[in-house]
Amino acid sequence: MTELWPTLLRPAWLLLLVPCAWLLWRLWRRERRSARWQLLLPRPFHALLLAGNQGRSSRLPWLALGLAWLLALLALLGPSWQRMEQATATRGDVLVAILDLTPRMLATDLPPTRLEQARRTLVDLLEARRGAQTGIVVYAGSAHVLVPLSDDLATALNLLGALTPSIMPEPGQRADLAVARALALLEQAGQGSGRLLLLTSGLSDAEQTAIAALPLDGNRLDVLGVGTSRGAPIVLDDGSFLKDAQGAIVLPRLDAASHQRFARQLGGAYQPLRPDAADLRALGLLEATASEQESGQRLPLEHWVDQGYWLLLPLLLLAACAGRRGWLFCLPLLFTPLPSHAAFDTLWLRADQQGQRLLAEGRPEDAAQAFTDPQRQGYALYLAGDYAEAAERFAQGDQAADHYNRGNALALGGQLEEALLAYDQALERDPQLEQARHNRQ
Repeated sequence: MTELWPTLLRPAWLLLLVPCAWLLWRLWRRERRSARWQLLLPRPFHALLLAGNQGRSSRLPWLALGLAWLLALLALLGPSWQRMEQATATRGDVLVAILDLTPRMLATDLPPTRLEQARRTLVDLLEARRGAQTGIVVYAGSAHVLVPLSDDLATALNLLGALTPSIMPEPGQRADLAVARALALLEQAGQGSGRLLLLTSGLSDAEQTAIAALPLDGNRLDVLGVGTSRGAPIVLDDGSFLKDAQGAIVLPRLDAASHQRFARQLGGAYQPLRPDAADLRALGLLEATASEQESGQRLPLEHWVDQGYWLLLPLLLLAACAGRRGWLFCLPLLFTPLPSHAAFDTLWLRADQQGQRLLAEGRPEDAAQAFTDPQRQGYALYLAGDYAEAAERFAQGDQAADHYNRGNALALGGQLEEALLAYDQALERDPQLEQARHNRQ
């Protein structure tokens, strides 16, 4: 019998039971309107003149009112007979890592080099975010997308192993271009707000000013300082040290205080790079990783499912009957199939909003069916591994990004010649689309 008794999520509403019962009792025993006429008319006329009023007296409305109050009170109490169960979801947060690939990253103050320590940190980050959408942008004098937003861990690890400052086409130091490229990557993927992680060995005042002028639009920028305040020489490929124009050995030093002020100014956080992943943990990038990597297991949550909304259906029927006229038209509600809890949950969401929610829950196949925009359908199909269908959706657009996405889907689907043509079309429409040029090469 105890299993049949519901759990009340909001028992404080029971306090209304006493005033409602008192008010209903007062209405039940209230003096009839004809009582005042009984005082004015002589008693012999009461039976003849007041009989009609007495005969029409009915307490059925008060019974219906009491039942309606009872149903409303039970709904407010939040009765529940079951716990909610759901599969542990994969990580739904989106992150773009921005890696400094200037010669300063070859300094040896973080042995063996700053670049190697930064590469190991990124590997730890990718391993911890297995199944989440993660992208990587590298920069020197120009910025380039190394890995677009994807959960393809193997590809990202392979590309990270080949990184060296010598592959960058333009010398220089333009972290602002990399941040702008990362923001464009988030906007292009249609993932809404995300996080940016800047791994840098130093930011000049011009770079900080340019980054602060960019519209972050709710995207958080965290800074991970790579290096030390004492600095170290930069060892070139031939074994010599990098020197400046005057012939002095360059010793790049990390100004941690300046970077910390800059990160706080933008609403983010700063941490120095550490080899034990304590930096990533301090930035909140390793939270709840272990539990989220478990898939297929259903765990009962601590809170109960609020099932009080079922009581609103008979309450609405009573409200319709209270109008008297046309109340019979409400009887078909008794034979209408009751909607599911999921139907109530998505009642006020557009199709694209439902698709975005399914995408965040790790259900790209269902998201592709919910989306109405072909480009969003293509992105969902791309995440689901249906590259042929994704390429068809991307082909419905004629922008540079559409052809670029189609080229990626064709390449992963094994249609390499068609992918080259798609990249060519993307570059025709936007010659500055470096990621298309990079993927084509």
